[in-house]
This record gives sequence, C-alpha cells and structure tokens, in this order.
Amino acid sequence: MSAPFRFPGATAVLTGAASGIGEQLARGLAARGTHLVLLDRDAAGLESVAGAIRAEHPRLPVRAVVADLADLGALPRVAGRIRAEYPRIDLLVNNAGVGLGGSFEQVSAEEFDWLMDINFRAPVVLTRELLPALLAAPGSHLVNLSSLFGLIAPPGQVAYSASKFALRGFTEGLRHELAGRVGVTVVHPGGVRTRIAETARIPAAVPEERARKDRAEFAALLSYPAERAAADILGAVERRRGRLVVAPSAVLPDLVARLLPGSYWPVLRHAPRLLQRLPGRRRRA
Repeated sequence: MSAPFRFPGATAVLTGAASGIGEQLARGLAARGTHLVLLDRDAAGLESVAGAIRAEHPRLPVRAVVADLADLGALPRVAGRIRAEYPRIDLLVNNAGVGLGGSFEQVSAEEFDWLMDINFRAPVVLTRELLPALLAAPGSHLVNLSSLFGLIAPPGQVAYSASKFALRGFTEGLRHELAGRVGVTVVHPGGVRTRIAETARIPAAVPEERARKDRAEFAALLSYPAERAAADILGAVERRRGRLVVAPSAVLPDLVARLLPGSYWPVLRHAPRLLQRLPGRRRRA
C-alpha cells in the first residue's frame, strides 16, 4: 500500500488518549481533520482532552469512551458499540500501555498477567474486533505502540519487555498478512516524556525505597517531548512506514541490538549518559 494515508474526514480509534503520547496523537489527528473515537480508563482526563479538542475544533466529531483495557471480557462489547456508531473506521491506534518494574522473581503471576492483558492481549482483542471495519475502508491503517523494550530486554523489565516483544511480533506478522489491504506500523518509542514512570506499577515484593529510586532514575531518561513523538508517528502513518523508532534514546540501543543480538546488554548498561547526549532525531526503518 503506497498511497499516503489521508487524514481529513477519516475516523480514528485511539486508546490511551487521556495523557502522554495518546493525548498528543488525538490533538494531532484533530488538527489534520480526523474524526476521533478516544478511549481511556481515566474518565476525567479523557473528558478534559476531548473537551479541549471540541473547543479548538467545534465542527469535528469527537467521541470519548471510558474503557478499562484490563477488562478483556468487556472489550468486544466496547468495540461492538464503536462499530455500530462508526461503521467506517480508517485508523486504529493501540497506544495505551502500562509499566511494571521489578525482576521476574519479584513479579507475581497476577502482576505479570495484568501487564500482558493491557499491553498485549487488549490490542489483540481490539484489532480482532475492529479489523473487519478496517478491511472495509479503502486506505485504512493500523498502528501498535511497542517500545524500545520491544527491541531490547533489560534486566528488571522482563514482564514489560515480554509484552512489548509480543506486540511487536503480532504487528509485524499482521503487516505481512494485510499487505495491500491495510497499512500497518509498529512504533518503538524510547525516552518520551509521559507519565509512565510515575504510574508504573511496582511489584509488592519490591521495597518502597527501591521503588522510589527506580522511578526517579526511569523518569530522568524521559526527555523527548510527547508532541514530537506524536508528530513522528503521524508522519509514519501518512508515509505508510512499517516500523518507526522514536526518540534519541532508542537510536543507539536499536543499532547495538542489531549488531550484537546476543550480547548487547553489557554494552548498553554503561551507555545511559551517551543516550541522553545523542542529537534530537529519530530513526526509521
């Protein structure tokens, strides 16, 4: 599918729209004239974003849907209501995700499954439910947000990396299956300035002092503006890019992991300061 994606008049379904990259994607899509169906579990935050967009674009249809992606059983009903109200869907962006620190030994089975449900299984369910609408809309597109940790798997991020590697594999396979029918993009954001550090769940087995230190160190790496990340993503959609690596902090790890797939971590563990000094650019592939 080589024709550019046309935003004006299209209908986009976007998860995780109440803050961060999702909020900026919603604003960017609205500025491009795209009709919006915004999902998030944060009702107040979601309505704040939707209300601001309605005020800026009074003629643009904006629908806010409060939904908890952890409730997998409810998602088919949510998607069914969306399809009934919007028979044509041109763009699905599975952006919502959560963080979970701690080693594999510290993460309980319940905590692991909670993360996988939101970061991987929910996008699969929503894609399955909304794919018929995408297939029926000529020129449609699907975007799944993986992570830098869908390219590398650091210690202390086994659960999160597992969810993002899974989403990456799901998306890449779909790109090949849907070629010529639906455009597909997998996105790997690096250190984008969002609330993921402060909202990340800490396993019950991790001491509170250690958790506070880990949050602070993680937050210090989040420097790339969310609005720039959103602009990068929408640019990739327009140009039908299959893969997008966002933020300077993802550039070097991506390269090192390609060159040293079995031994990248001893190199990368000593490189956080170098990552922060990389020029402000993105890598596309």
